[in-house]
Amino acid sequence: MITAILHASFLTSDLPRSRAFYEGVLGLQPDPSRPAMSFNGVWYNVAPNQQIHLLLLPDPEAGLQRPAHGGRDRHVALAVSDFTELLDRLNRAGVAYTLSSSGRRALFCRDPDGNALELI
Repeated sequence: MITAILHASFLTSDLPRSRAFYEGVLGLQPDPSRPAMSFNGVWYNVAPNQQIHLLLLPDPEAGLQRPAHGGRDRHVALAVSDFTELLDRLNRAGVAYTLSSSGRRALFCRDPDGNALELI
């Protein structure tokens, strides 16, 4: 039986640009325990035993038209400790987002490679 989601992986075409978003805007810290692999990347600890993995690999869906609202696309939902601070960080960084239409304090944005994130 499934008991948890351990990580979500996202492809990136520009690792420094993606790191600026995940570290500079979202405030995540790289996990130094990522082993050497056949491709570059970075792992972020989100919570105990939960990670985001960025993979510097070609995107087989490059050029695919994604829905304007990330909630209508594949996405991962992440909990945040301070929604107001998140809004401030996104606004300062010029990151576009849409608020959830459900009425929850949630928003959808995309990372620099177009991967959709829901932040609650």
